[in-house]
Amino acid sequence: MHDHAKRRAVFIDRDGTINEEVNYLGRPEDARLLPGVAQAMASLSRAGLAVVVVSNQSGLARGYFGEDDLRAVRFELAAQLARQGARVDGWYHCPHHPEGVVAHLAVECDCRKPAPGLILRAAKELGLELDGSFMVGDRLRDVACGKAVGLGCVLVRSGQDDGPPTGPHETPDFVADDLAQAARWILERLAEDQA
Repeated sequence: MHDHAKRRAVFIDRDGTINEEVNYLGRPEDARLLPGVAQAMASLSRAGLAVVVVSNQSGLARGYFGEDDLRAVRFELAAQLARQGARVDGWYHCPHHPEGVVAHLAVECDCRKPAPGLILRAAKELGLELDGSFMVGDRLRDVACGKAVGLGCVLVRSGQDDGPPTGPHETPDFVADDLAQAARWILERLAEDQA
C-alpha cells in the first residue's frame, strides 16, 4: 500500500537527460533543454508526481565553477521550463568528488550517485513516498542510485553511453530514447497500478 499522505516522485538526472550534455556546465548561456523535456515534466506533474532533479556536479569540487554559477544555470533551466509550462519541485546536487581540488568538497560522500543520498534527502525534505517512485537518467550510475532505494528506473539514450550494465544493480526497468518516452512509460505504469 502506498502512503497517500505523501506524493510519489520522478527523480531526474540533469545533464544529458534534461539539458544538452556540456562538459561541466557552469554558464547559463550554455544551458539548453533537450527537445520534449518540458512537456514530459509537465505531464508527470499533471499526474500528481513530484518532479525532482538529482545531479552530480563535481565541477564544484574540481574548481571549474562555483555555487553562484551553478545557481545561475539552475535559474536559466527553470526559466526555460517555466516558459513551456513545466516546473521542478526540487533541485538537489552533489558538489563532491574525492579527487577534487576544493579541499572541503574533495571527500567521499553519500550523495554522489550511485549513492542514493540526494534521493533520500529530497524524500525527507519534500515528504515524498519512495515506494512507487521512479528514477530517470542517462548513466548507469543513475540506475544504480534508483535501484539502491527500490525505485523503478529508466535509462535514457539522450546523453552519455556507459555501455552494458555490469549487473542487476545497473539494469534499468526500461530503456527510452529520451525523457518524453520515459515519461510515457512511467505514466503507463501508474495507470496499471491504479487499474
